[in-house]
Amino acid sequence: MMNTATIAPTAAPEPVLDIDNLQLVFPVYGGQVNALNQVSLRVNAGEIVGVVGESGSGKSVTAMMAMRLLPPDGFSVTGGRLRMLGLDVVNASEKQMRTLRGARVAMIFQEPMNSLNPTRKIGRQMCEVIRLHQGLDRAQAQAKALSLLQEMQIGDAGQVMNRYPFELSGGMRQRVLIAMAFSCEPELIIADEPTTALDVTVQRQVLYLLQQKARTSGTAVLFITHDMAVVSQLCDRVYVMYAGQVIESGATAEVITHPAHPYSIGLLQAAPENAQPRSMLKAIPGTVPNLADLPPGCNFRERCPYADEQCLHAPALRPLDGGRQQAACWHPQRTGQERGA
Repeated sequence: MMNTATIAPTAAPEPVLDIDNLQLVFPVYGGQVNALNQVSLRVNAGEIVGVVGESGSGKSVTAMMAMRLLPPDGFSVTGGRLRMLGLDVVNASEKQMRTLRGARVAMIFQEPMNSLNPTRKIGRQMCEVIRLHQGLDRAQAQAKALSLLQEMQIGDAGQVMNRYPFELSGGMRQRVLIAMAFSCEPELIIADEPTTALDVTVQRQVLYLLQQKARTSGTAVLFITHDMAVVSQLCDRVYVMYAGQVIESGATAEVITHPAHPYSIGLLQAAPENAQPRSMLKAIPGTVPNLADLPPGCNFRERCPYADEQCLHAPALRPLDGGRQQAACWHPQRTGQERGA
Protein backbone atom coordinates (compact mmCIF):
# COMPACT_ATOMS: atom_id res chain seq x y z
CA MET A 1 0.00 0.00 0.00
CA MET A 2 1.31 3.43 -0.90
CA ASN A 3 2.54 5.57 1.97
CA THR A 4 0.52 8.79 1.83
CA ALA A 5 2.30 10.48 4.74
CA THR A 6 3.08 14.10 4.03
CA ILE A 7 6.77 14.85 3.70
CA ALA A 8 7.72 18.17 5.28
CA PRO A 9 9.67 20.48 2.97
CA THR A 10 13.36 20.81 3.74
CA ALA A 11 14.13 24.11 5.42
CA ALA A 12 16.54 26.39 3.59
CA PRO A 13 19.97 26.47 5.23
CA GLU A 14 20.68 29.49 7.41
CA PRO A 15 22.99 32.10 5.81
CA VAL A 16 26.52 32.15 7.19
CA LEU A 17 26.06 35.92 7.65
CA ASP A 18 22.62 37.46 8.11
CA ILE A 19 22.28 41.19 8.82
CA ASP A 20 18.73 42.51 9.19
CA ASN A 21 17.88 46.23 9.49
CA LEU A 22 21.02 46.92 11.51
CA GLN A 23 21.31 50.43 12.93
CA LEU A 24 24.60 51.48 14.49
CA VAL A 25 25.76 54.85 15.80
CA PHE A 26 29.04 56.28 17.08
CA PRO A 27 28.48 58.64 20.01
CA VAL A 28 30.39 61.91 19.55
CA TYR A 29 30.53 65.19 21.41
CA GLY A 30 27.16 66.90 21.00
CA GLY A 31 25.48 64.12 19.02
CA GLN A 32 26.06 60.90 17.15
CA VAL A 33 27.35 59.61 13.82
CA ASN A 34 24.73 57.47 12.06
CA ALA A 35 27.20 54.93 10.71
CA LEU A 36 24.69 52.25 9.63
CA ASN A 37 21.02 52.87 8.91
CA GLN A 38 18.82 49.79 8.51
CA VAL A 39 21.46 47.77 6.69
CA SER A 40 20.31 44.34 5.53
CA LEU A 41 22.52 41.84 3.72
CA ARG A 42 23.20 38.13 3.72
CA VAL A 43 25.88 35.76 2.58
CA ASN A 44 24.98 32.14 1.91
CA ALA A 45 27.32 29.17 2.20
CA GLY A 46 29.83 29.01 -0.64
CA GLU A 47 28.79 32.40 -2.03
CA ILE A 48 31.05 35.35 -2.89
CA VAL A 49 29.23 38.60 -2.12
CA GLY A 50 30.52 42.12 -2.74
CA VAL A 51 29.85 45.34 -0.85
CA VAL A 52 30.80 48.41 -2.87
CA GLY A 53 30.74 52.16 -2.23
CA GLU A 54 32.80 55.29 -1.61
CA SER A 55 34.79 55.97 1.54
CA GLY A 56 32.31 56.81 4.28
CA SER A 57 29.56 54.59 2.90
CA GLY A 58 29.66 52.15 5.83
CA LYS A 59 31.35 49.17 4.13
CA SER A 60 34.19 48.67 6.59
CA VAL A 61 31.99 49.44 9.61
CA THR A 62 29.70 46.62 8.49
CA ALA A 63 32.64 44.23 8.17
CA MET A 64 34.17 45.25 11.52
CA MET A 65 30.82 44.92 13.28
CA ALA A 66 30.33 41.44 11.82
CA MET A 67 33.61 40.43 13.49
CA ARG A 68 32.84 42.59 16.57
CA LEU A 69 36.18 44.37 16.21
CA LEU A 70 34.84 47.88 16.86
CA PRO A 71 35.94 49.48 20.17
CA PRO A 72 33.56 48.04 22.81
CA ASP A 73 32.59 51.42 24.26
CA GLY A 74 32.77 53.33 20.97
CA PHE A 75 29.49 52.31 19.32
CA SER A 76 25.87 51.53 20.03
CA VAL A 77 23.51 49.23 18.14
CA THR A 78 20.12 50.94 18.19
CA GLY A 79 18.14 48.45 16.10
CA GLY A 80 18.17 45.32 13.99
CA ARG A 81 20.14 42.11 14.34
CA LEU A 82 23.32 40.46 13.11
CA ARG A 83 23.78 36.69 13.09
CA MET A 84 26.94 34.93 11.97
CA LEU A 85 27.04 31.14 11.78
CA GLY A 86 23.99 31.05 14.03
CA LEU A 87 25.47 33.32 16.72
CA ASP A 88 23.80 36.60 17.75
CA VAL A 89 26.87 38.81 17.28
CA VAL A 90 25.34 41.92 18.85
CA ASN A 91 24.67 40.21 22.19
CA ALA A 92 27.38 37.53 22.16
CA SER A 93 30.08 37.47 24.81
CA GLU A 94 33.71 38.03 23.87
CA LYS A 95 34.40 34.37 24.67
CA GLN A 96 31.74 33.31 22.15
CA MET A 97 33.22 35.63 19.51
CA ARG A 98 36.69 34.13 20.04
CA THR A 99 35.28 30.71 19.12
CA LEU A 100 34.38 32.14 15.70
CA ARG A 101 37.32 34.41 14.88
CA GLY A 102 40.13 32.64 13.10
CA ALA A 103 38.67 29.15 13.38
CA ARG A 104 35.31 29.57 11.61
CA VAL A 105 35.51 33.14 10.30
CA ALA A 106 38.67 34.83 9.03
CA MET A 107 39.38 38.39 7.96
CA ILE A 108 41.77 39.77 5.36
CA PHE A 109 42.67 43.43 5.82
CA GLN A 110 43.69 46.05 3.28
CA GLU A 111 47.31 46.53 4.33
CA PRO A 112 49.21 43.27 4.95
CA MET A 113 52.11 45.05 6.68
CA ASN A 114 49.69 46.04 9.43
CA SER A 115 48.38 42.47 9.72
CA LEU A 116 51.66 40.56 9.68
CA ASN A 117 54.13 40.77 12.57
CA PRO A 118 57.28 42.41 11.13
CA THR A 119 59.52 40.72 13.72
CA ARG A 120 58.53 37.12 12.96
CA LYS A 121 59.14 34.99 9.90
CA ILE A 122 56.19 34.07 7.70
CA GLY A 123 56.36 30.35 8.47
CA ARG A 124 56.31 30.89 12.22
CA GLN A 125 53.30 33.20 12.00
CA MET A 126 51.35 30.78 9.82
CA CYS A 127 52.19 27.78 12.00
CA GLU A 128 51.10 29.59 15.16
CA VAL A 129 47.66 30.26 13.67
CA ILE A 130 47.27 26.71 12.37
CA ARG A 131 48.35 25.08 15.65
CA LEU A 132 46.15 27.40 17.73
CA HIS A 133 42.95 26.68 15.82
CA GLN A 134 43.49 23.15 14.50
CA GLY A 135 45.59 21.46 17.17
CA LEU A 136 48.25 20.14 14.77
CA ASP A 137 51.81 19.45 15.84
CA ARG A 138 54.72 21.53 14.55
CA ALA A 139 55.56 19.28 11.59
CA GLN A 140 51.94 19.01 10.48
CA ALA A 141 51.45 22.78 10.74
CA GLN A 142 54.59 23.45 8.70
CA ALA A 143 53.45 21.01 6.01
CA LYS A 144 50.02 22.65 5.83
CA ALA A 145 51.51 26.17 5.70
CA LEU A 146 53.83 25.13 2.87
CA SER A 147 50.94 23.56 0.94
CA LEU A 148 48.78 26.67 1.32
CA LEU A 149 51.55 28.95 0.04
CA GLN A 150 52.01 26.67 -2.95
CA GLU A 151 48.27 26.87 -3.64
CA MET A 152 48.71 30.64 -3.75
CA GLN A 153 51.15 30.00 -6.62
CA ILE A 154 54.22 31.00 -4.60
CA GLY A 155 56.95 29.03 -6.37
CA ASP A 156 59.63 29.32 -3.67
CA ALA A 157 57.21 28.68 -0.78
CA GLY A 158 59.89 27.11 1.39
CA GLN A 159 62.09 30.19 1.12
CA VAL A 160 59.13 32.52 1.72
CA MET A 161 58.40 30.74 5.01
CA ASN A 162 61.90 31.72 6.18
CA ARG A 163 61.49 35.38 5.26
CA TYR A 164 60.18 38.36 7.18
CA PRO A 165 57.18 40.33 5.83
CA PHE A 166 59.33 43.33 4.83
CA GLU A 167 61.35 41.06 2.54
CA LEU A 168 58.29 40.34 0.38
CA SER A 169 56.47 42.43 -2.21
CA GLY A 170 52.97 43.76 -1.51
CA GLY A 171 51.38 41.16 -3.77
CA MET A 172 53.33 38.36 -2.10
CA ARG A 173 52.35 39.57 1.38
CA GLN A 174 48.69 39.63 0.34
CA ARG A 175 48.97 36.04 -0.93
CA VAL A 176 50.39 35.07 2.45
CA LEU A 177 47.40 36.69 4.20
CA ILE A 178 44.97 34.82 1.95
CA ALA A 179 46.79 31.56 2.71
CA MET A 180 46.57 32.33 6.44
CA ALA A 181 42.85 33.12 6.14
CA PHE A 182 42.18 29.72 4.57
CA SER A 183 44.57 27.86 6.89
CA CYS A 184 41.90 26.98 9.45
CA GLU A 185 39.30 26.04 6.81
CA PRO A 186 36.82 28.78 7.78
CA GLU A 187 33.20 28.86 6.67
CA LEU A 188 33.36 32.61 5.97
CA ILE A 189 36.11 35.03 5.00
CA ILE A 190 35.58 38.79 5.25
CA ALA A 191 38.00 40.64 2.95
CA ASP A 192 38.20 44.41 3.50
CA GLU A 193 39.71 46.02 0.35
CA PRO A 194 42.58 43.49 0.23
CA THR A 195 43.78 44.46 -3.28
CA THR A 196 43.48 48.26 -3.14
CA ALA A 197 47.22 48.88 -2.74
CA LEU A 198 48.21 46.50 -5.56
CA ASP A 199 48.80 47.34 -9.21
CA VAL A 200 46.22 46.10 -11.71
CA THR A 201 48.15 43.03 -12.91
CA VAL A 202 48.95 41.76 -9.41
CA GLN A 203 45.42 42.62 -8.26
CA ARG A 204 43.94 40.41 -10.97
CA GLN A 205 46.21 37.52 -9.98
CA VAL A 206 45.36 37.82 -6.29
CA LEU A 207 41.61 38.03 -7.00
CA TYR A 208 41.80 34.92 -9.17
CA LEU A 209 43.60 32.97 -6.44
CA LEU A 210 41.09 34.09 -3.81
CA GLN A 211 38.16 33.14 -6.03
CA GLN A 212 39.58 29.74 -6.98
CA LYS A 213 40.46 28.80 -3.40
CA ALA A 214 37.02 29.89 -2.16
CA ARG A 215 35.28 27.83 -4.85
CA THR A 216 37.30 24.67 -4.26
CA SER A 217 36.97 24.87 -0.47
CA GLY A 218 33.32 25.94 -0.42
CA THR A 219 34.17 28.98 1.71
CA ALA A 220 31.81 31.96 1.63
CA VAL A 221 33.40 35.39 1.08
CA LEU A 222 32.17 38.90 1.91
CA PHE A 223 34.34 41.19 -0.22
CA ILE A 224 34.52 44.91 0.62
CA THR A 225 35.65 47.26 -2.16
CA HIS A 226 35.15 50.66 -3.77
CA ASP A 227 35.81 49.24 -7.24
CA MET A 228 32.94 48.02 -9.43
CA ALA A 229 35.44 46.34 -11.77
CA VAL A 230 36.66 44.12 -8.91
CA VAL A 231 33.06 43.20 -8.08
CA SER A 232 32.38 42.22 -11.69
CA GLN A 233 35.40 39.88 -11.70
CA LEU A 234 34.80 38.20 -8.37
CA CYS A 235 31.32 38.35 -6.90
CA ASP A 236 28.08 36.42 -7.38
CA ARG A 237 25.93 39.13 -5.82
CA VAL A 238 26.58 42.74 -4.81
CA TYR A 239 25.27 45.30 -2.33
CA VAL A 240 25.85 48.98 -3.14
CA MET A 241 26.17 51.15 -0.02
CA TYR A 242 25.89 54.90 0.34
CA ALA A 243 25.93 57.01 3.53
CA GLY A 244 25.41 54.00 5.79
CA GLN A 245 22.61 52.46 3.73
CA VAL A 246 22.22 49.70 1.15
CA ILE A 247 20.80 51.54 -1.87
CA GLU A 248 20.92 48.74 -4.44
CA SER A 249 21.42 44.98 -4.44
CA GLY A 250 21.15 42.05 -6.79
CA ALA A 251 23.05 39.57 -8.92
CA THR A 252 26.35 41.12 -9.97
CA ALA A 253 25.71 40.72 -13.69
CA GLU A 254 22.32 42.43 -13.37
CA VAL A 255 23.57 45.38 -11.31
CA ILE A 256 26.61 45.89 -13.56
CA THR A 257 24.67 45.75 -16.84
CA HIS A 258 21.40 47.35 -15.65
CA PRO A 259 22.12 49.56 -12.61
CA ALA A 260 18.94 51.15 -11.29
CA HIS A 261 20.11 53.66 -8.67
CA PRO A 262 21.76 56.90 -9.89
CA TYR A 263 24.63 56.31 -7.47
CA SER A 264 25.34 52.86 -8.92
CA ILE A 265 25.28 54.40 -12.39
CA GLY A 266 27.73 57.06 -11.23
CA LEU A 267 30.13 54.48 -9.79
CA LEU A 268 30.16 52.58 -13.08
CA GLN A 269 30.64 55.72 -15.17
CA ALA A 270 33.57 56.74 -12.96
CA ALA A 271 35.40 53.45 -13.60
CA PRO A 272 38.40 53.92 -15.95
CA GLU A 273 37.59 50.77 -17.92
CA ASN A 274 34.20 52.25 -18.88
CA ALA A 275 35.61 55.56 -20.15
CA GLN A 276 36.11 56.40 -23.82
CA PRO A 277 39.76 56.68 -24.94
CA ARG A 278 41.29 60.13 -24.36
CA SER A 279 38.19 61.32 -22.48
CA MET A 280 37.73 62.63 -18.95
CA LEU A 281 36.27 60.31 -16.32
CA LYS A 282 32.74 61.18 -15.17
CA ALA A 283 33.05 61.94 -11.48
CA ILE A 284 30.04 61.97 -9.17
CA PRO A 285 29.58 65.62 -8.10
CA GLY A 286 29.67 66.53 -4.43
CA THR A 287 30.63 64.39 -1.45
CA VAL A 288 29.08 61.85 0.91
CA PRO A 289 26.85 63.73 3.41
CA ASN A 290 27.83 64.33 7.01
CA LEU A 291 26.64 61.20 8.84
CA ALA A 292 26.12 63.28 11.99
CA ASP A 293 23.71 65.59 10.14
CA LEU A 294 22.03 63.66 7.33
CA PRO A 295 19.77 65.56 4.90
CA PRO A 296 16.02 64.88 4.90
CA GLY A 297 14.72 62.24 2.52
CA CYS A 298 17.04 60.40 0.16
CA ASN A 299 20.67 60.69 1.29
CA PHE A 300 21.82 60.93 -2.34
CA ARG A 301 19.34 63.68 -3.23
CA GLU A 302 21.82 66.58 -3.15
CA ARG A 303 24.14 64.82 -5.63
CA CYS A 304 21.47 63.28 -7.85
CA PRO A 305 20.64 64.71 -11.29
CA TYR A 306 17.13 63.20 -11.13
CA ALA A 307 16.06 64.48 -7.70
CA ASP A 308 12.63 66.10 -7.31
CA GLU A 309 10.20 66.91 -4.50
CA GLN A 310 9.36 63.24 -3.96
CA CYS A 311 13.00 62.67 -3.00
CA LEU A 312 12.45 64.76 0.13
CA HIS A 313 10.96 61.52 1.48
CA ALA A 314 13.32 58.59 2.08
CA PRO A 315 12.73 55.74 -0.40
CA ALA A 316 12.70 52.15 0.82
CA LEU A 317 14.74 49.36 -0.76
CA ARG A 318 12.23 47.58 -3.00
CA PRO A 319 12.24 44.95 -5.78
CA LEU A 320 12.37 46.09 -9.40
CA ASP A 321 9.89 44.59 -11.87
CA GLY A 322 9.20 41.70 -9.52
CA GLY A 323 12.79 40.47 -9.76
CA ARG A 324 15.53 39.98 -7.19
CA GLN A 325 17.30 43.25 -7.96
CA GLN A 326 16.39 45.97 -5.47
CA ALA A 327 16.93 49.74 -5.36
CA ALA A 328 16.14 52.49 -2.87
CA CYS A 329 15.11 55.09 -5.43
CA TRP A 330 11.84 56.78 -6.35
CA HIS A 331 12.73 56.88 -10.05
CA PRO A 332 14.68 53.74 -10.97
CA GLN A 333 12.75 53.30 -14.22
CA ARG A 334 13.23 56.93 -15.23
CA THR A 335 16.99 56.71 -14.72
CA GLY A 336 16.97 53.58 -16.87
CA GLN A 337 15.23 55.48 -19.66
CA GLU A 338 17.69 58.35 -19.35
CA ARG A 339 20.50 55.84 -19.88
CA GLY A 340 18.79 54.59 -23.00
CA ALA A 341 18.24 51.17 -21.45
